[in-house]
Amino acid sequence: MSESPKRNNPERVYRMAFGSVYPLLVAKAERKGRTAEEVDVIITWLTGYSKKEIDEIIKNGTDYETFFNNAPKWNPNASKITGSICGYKVEDIEDKILQKVRYLDKLVDELAKGKAMEKILRR
Repeated sequence: MSESPKRNNPERVYRMAFGSVYPLLVAKAERKGRTAEEVDVIITWLTGYSKKEIDEIIKNGTDYETFFNNAPKWNPNASKITGSICGYKVEDIEDKILQKVRYLDKLVDELAKGKAMEKILRR
């Protein structure tokens, strides 16, 4: 099942600055007693970016498409991320960038729900 163009405009998502989404991811985690550092661990695990690189990306306005396309080392275990987020099964999303966006959303959602980091990182 692919995402509906009426509901999710891929170009709009691609052009969102990672730096504008990052605080929302952190806030979601912090509302549930988790930390920004844990969000950074998830992002690093998923993409291969270091904390320093993440900070630079936030500062320079890198968009989501570039953020995911330039990820230094996409985690091979990302394919083990399954389940629904925002009404979509992440494993069924055909658009690879939108799938990666939803993978990140799903991992932060799991963090906010209190899941152990070992399970979140598919270890």
